[in-house]
Amino acid sequence: MNNENPLNRRRFVQGSLAAAAMIPLGGALASCATGGGTDTGGGDDNEANKSEENPFGLAEDAAIDAVIFNGGYGFDYVEFAGEQLNKKFPDVQLNVQGTTKIAQQLQPRFVGGNPPDLVDNSGANEIAFTTIIDQLETLDDVYDATNYEGTKISDTLYSPKVKVPGTFDGELKAMNYVMNVFAIWYSASLFEENGWQPPKTWDETLDLGDKAKKAGKYLFVWGTEAATYYQTLAMNSAIKEGGDEVRKALGGLEEDCWSQEPLQKVFEALETCVKNGYFIPGGAGTQFTQAQAQWSLEQKAILYPSGAWIENEMKKATKDGFQMTGAPEPTVSSGSTMPYEAIRATAGEPFIVPSQGKNPAGAKELLRAMLSKEAATNFSKTRLTPTIVKDLIPEDGFGSSALVSQQDLLTAAGDNTFNYPVFGLYGMNDAQLTVWNSFLSGEIDVKGLTKGLQDITDKVRNDPAVKKIPVPQ
Repeated sequence: MNNENPLNRRRFVQGSLAAAAMIPLGGALASCATGGGTDTGGGDDNEANKSEENPFGLAEDAAIDAVIFNGGYGFDYVEFAGEQLNKKFPDVQLNVQGTTKIAQQLQPRFVGGNPPDLVDNSGANEIAFTTIIDQLETLDDVYDATNYEGTKISDTLYSPKVKVPGTFDGELKAMNYVMNVFAIWYSASLFEENGWQPPKTWDETLDLGDKAKKAGKYLFVWGTEAATYYQTLAMNSAIKEGGDEVRKALGGLEEDCWSQEPLQKVFEALETCVKNGYFIPGGAGTQFTQAQAQWSLEQKAILYPSGAWIENEMKKATKDGFQMTGAPEPTVSSGSTMPYEAIRATAGEPFIVPSQGKNPAGAKELLRAMLSKEAATNFSKTRLTPTIVKDLIPEDGFGSSALVSQQDLLTAAGDNTFNYPVFGLYGMNDAQLTVWNSFLSGEIDVKGLTKGLQDITDKVRNDPAVKKIPVPQ
């Protein structure tokens, strides 16, 4: 957003929710009154007649309240999309706010019946989807609408699969905006300098850890809020090793799902890394971006597991000439069920439209603006990550080695991509963080890690009040 433009200053109210007053939750969110799937709630004053140019019936002088997760992608990209919206609806007022504490600051608003119009429900503190699904608009009409260039939105997307992560019980309840590629990230320049190659198996990973140690470096690093990045690494690696059986057991919250042999093998390899001193010590007491800087800026560690947001998240703390590059996670063996090139790749960063918001029509119009060619290109260029809108990234990746490698990873994987419901859907991440921080600190062993994760999973599986999400096929 150009803050020098007085018109933009009038239309946008920028800010952070960090100073917002906190309201005690009182009771469980799942027990509060819910709205219907397509009920427009209290939004009548913000509605007008619908047309092809105004598919949701947004009133010309309406106001739109959006709360966006202020994480690795920031939130000004939504403001940029809002500028595109204002070109069509110049008198619409937009209030776009950023926060890192979605659940803490928005659950009281859901309980009180006054949620924002649009929410980017992401990050470690996201609201458990299972508690609010019945309070959300369905979003099929967004994909059925034409974009700002006049093309049907569903025809501009990578594939129909981008709808899968936001579909619950057959209803599309979230628009996942970003194409997330999960990988092991490294500095191509550092690896070339030392003659290293990204490891393809865990045996090769341990061998690389020994080489790094001899070079005065660590293999891995972690921060307290991101300890479960290693859970994602372990799950992805184990799924590649054991195939759909492993993926479905985990996603389905099955009994003893954490005891599956491929997972145990990965846990054992990670435990060896901990015991051999391949992790920078003290991660449980280190803020996660500070820990990541030990990898991207100081180069004390040489590998880091993350989604594709990592380059943008660390762009102010990355060494010049780093050449950030992604590689597939290692498999347990060379005879894995899925090839080494297989990756977890899915649409992520879920945007939701609460039915009880004052202006659901405005929220959907803002999503439509985000899916315009100009807004989606801006996101990829400034965040160095693809959106769900295809054919917008040049071969040079806007000068980003990480963006080029994401495209290369997707190409090499071909049909060998997979996904599973993330545990954030059930609000499990905080409990899992405690277990993983203890494991990576060497305080508990594989047996303790397995029991801790299984206890958390069993609690959710056995709770009849928790709505279960089917595992993608």
